[in-house]
Amino acid sequence: MRYGIAAFPSKKLQDIANSYRKRYDSHYSKIPPHLTLKEAFDADEEEMKELVKYIRQAARESSPFEMCVYKFSSFHPVTNTIYMKVKTNEELLALHDKLNSGPLAQEQQYTFVPHITIGQELDNDECSDVSSRLRLESLDHKETIDRFSLLYQLENGTWTVYETFLLGKEV
Repeated sequence: MRYGIAAFPSKKLQDIANSYRKRYDSHYSKIPPHLTLKEAFDADEEEMKELVKYIRQAARESSPFEMCVYKFSSFHPVTNTIYMKVKTNEELLALHDKLNSGPLAQEQQYTFVPHITIGQELDNDECSDVSSRLRLESLDHKETIDRFSLLYQLENGTWTVYETFLLGKEV
């Protein structure tokens, strides 16, 4: 089965992201707005028992972090993806590193750039036009993230929460 790990922002930030995603994100109906902490990976049920123990320990050892969303950006020309950029901080990077090491270590396709996707799979012209327009808009949102979720992908491509982990807490 396919799994991934993400932090979901507040409803307020999800509403802002969704106002763009409805139009520009081909995955709008498959998963709510999120900050990916670990790229998708495959594991069977037996492997997941051990991985969940590791993830639970990583959550206990990690602190809640401030998520500061401060501008719109794009990965163009690498991919035609538009996103809301999240400032990196020590707690976020430490959590990302824990969730991408040990039994969860895998080759990463891209360098970690904290973000919330608002548009993807756009053609070059649309990506350029939308990205140029959004760069002129201001964005300043801060909130504390105190949990993240292990997700699994259903056959129709949608993602569902498998388990949620509180940061720095015993469960």
